[in-house]
Amino acid sequence: MASSSSSNTYNSPCAACKFLRRKCMPGCIFAPYFPPEEPHKFANVHKIFGASNVTKLLNELLPHQREDAVNSLAYEAEARVRDPVYGCVGAISYLQRQVHRLQKELDAANADLVHYGLSTSTPNLVDLVFQPQPQPLNPVYRLPGVSPVMNQQPRGTGGSCGSFLPWNNGHDQGGGNM
Repeated sequence: MASSSSSNTYNSPCAACKFLRRKCMPGCIFAPYFPPEEPHKFANVHKIFGASNVTKLLNELLPHQREDAVNSLAYEAEARVRDPVYGCVGAISYLQRQVHRLQKELDAANADLVHYGLSTSTPNLVDLVFQPQPQPLNPVYRLPGVSPVMNQQPRGTGGSCGSFLPWNNGHDQGGGNM
């Protein structure tokens, strides 16, 4: 970015001086960090922090620290323009939540790998992923008050499901079909 100060010698004011409508002097503290090709960069920094505060900050820093400081200010100012309440903290929080969610997914995947015995032997992972899981042929559901015998009719008359209908709240209504 320091090479952009050479454009200052061709009477092209830096973005800061152009924005502030002042003459860009040869020793302008803004010129190396706010080139004329990036006027939005200084506009955002000025809007959030103010030109006077940025000048004071840059004057207090050593010359080799200024570029990093300006980049940080520009990043924070851009984030504040996009999200005035949270700024870059909102982006950091979003990324932290995403890392936390992905860590949970990774932990679950590792638990599945351990469950399938991949920790001791490593079969072909593609075969493991695409291997169909066995499904029960006739699942038996056990409901309260019903024995697990397959041929038994549900409570009620004529094989109705009277006591198991949701609108009966599990109470038999005297045996009739609904």
